[in-house]
Amino acid sequence: MTTFFAASESEQEWIGTELAAVCPRRCVIYLEGDLGAGKTTLARGFLRGLGHPGVVKSPTYTLIEPYEVADRLCFHLDLYRLADPGELEYVGIRDLLRESAVMLVEWPERGLGELPSPDLRIRIEHCPTGRRLSVDGESEQGQGLASVLAERMAGTLDAP
Repeated sequence: MTTFFAASESEQEWIGTELAAVCPRRCVIYLEGDLGAGKTTLARGFLRGLGHPGVVKSPTYTLIEPYEVADRLCFHLDLYRLADPGELEYVGIRDLLRESAVMLVEWPERGLGELPSPDLRIRIEHCPTGRRLSVDGESEQGQGLASVLAERMAGTLDAP
């Protein structure tokens, strides 16, 4: 597991940007943390890192927001309002899983049993002076991704 510390929203977005720079075309990333921890902030940085120039908001009510950026496909899911994991079937989760895309999933625990296992799990925690981001590779691809990200960011944003 690799840990980073973001003292500001812009630093947290930068971590997302760095992640986008090394992320493969197909990857499942779980974003975990309490309300207000900055899951959407990290997703915004990721999408901006891919080159998305527009607004990135949490898809709390739509559940899924698709982005096509620089010939890459990314789905941003926010499952906070999901009452039952089976509801993902109604929003076409099976079709999404067939795509060669990055899937950024907020509140993944609400979709257990319907979501694929993550390649990478990022846990965001509130700290007195910012956020602590714990990055854990859960597949072979995810472990490689976490390692490359740690090398790329070595010496920057180290957790106190």
